[in-house]
Amino acid sequence: MNKPEEFTSFDVIGKLRGILRMRRLGHTGTLDPMATGVLPVLVGTAARACDIMPDQDKTYRAEVRFGLSSDTLDIWGKITQEYPDMHVTQEALEEILPQFVGEIGQLPPMYSAVSVGGRRLYELARQGIETERPMRRAQIYDITLHRFDEESQTADLTVSCGKGTYIRSLLSDIGQALGGDAVMTGLCRTKASGFLLSQCYTFEEVAEAVENGTLEQLLVPTDRLFEVYPKLHLNEMQTRMYRRGVKLDLRRVQNICTGQTDYTVYGADGVFIGTARADFEKRELRVGKNFIEG
Repeated sequence: MNKPEEFTSFDVIGKLRGILRMRRLGHTGTLDPMATGVLPVLVGTAARACDIMPDQDKTYRAEVRFGLSSDTLDIWGKITQEYPDMHVTQEALEEILPQFVGEIGQLPPMYSAVSVGGRRLYELARQGIETERPMRRAQIYDITLHRFDEESQTADLTVSCGKGTYIRSLLSDIGQALGGDAVMTGLCRTKASGFLLSQCYTFEEVAEAVENGTLEQLLVPTDRLFEVYPKLHLNEMQTRMYRRGVKLDLRRVQNICTGQTDYTVYGADGVFIGTARADFEKRELRVGKNFIEG
């Protein structure tokens, strides 16, 4: 889905449940309400993949304004401080960006869904409570500067990163490193879990497909989520055993690769069953997660 502004990720699921007339839906990663862009939605049994997808990298197009601080680290929060003497140049920005590429430490924003002491941080923040938060590690693969306006002190960046990265925090940290602070003024996720913005659909397009009976054309096969794994094709007896949850003898399964733990599994009929994990010590192929009923 191409998530619109002012929708939470849960709002997207809720609206889709009404359009599709089904409840078994999930998504692969939360987007802030004011952010737009790629939100992969898992339909039916594919919802079982929420926590096991191998590709959880993301790419964002972010807009930032230097010289401001806010309680939410973005322009939609309460402005808490201004830095009239802060003046960023394109040269200074380009020089500092490489310092934020690689594994970095991040302090989760108070307005976030992180739990501390059994409470969501945003719940505490709404009560005016600020608490200590543990630093988290984030992986930043690349930061590209697309536009910088020295007069307005604004910039557009593309950030490629790993799971759990807070772009708001990253932009604020960059601002602080430049001698003040910064707030995010726009965010669009352009890639998530291997899916691009150009592959996304709007609510209107999904509703039209339902009405025309062409919804199947919008759906991506579940095994696409695991295409980085090698494929195993079982014979008929192995298929029956595996679908019942029976562990298979690794020595009798074709195409097992030395040192490769995770696989996708297909039955004798060629239909995708699910994922599997090889235990080389016990010489067993264990069921990971199945995506077929019965």
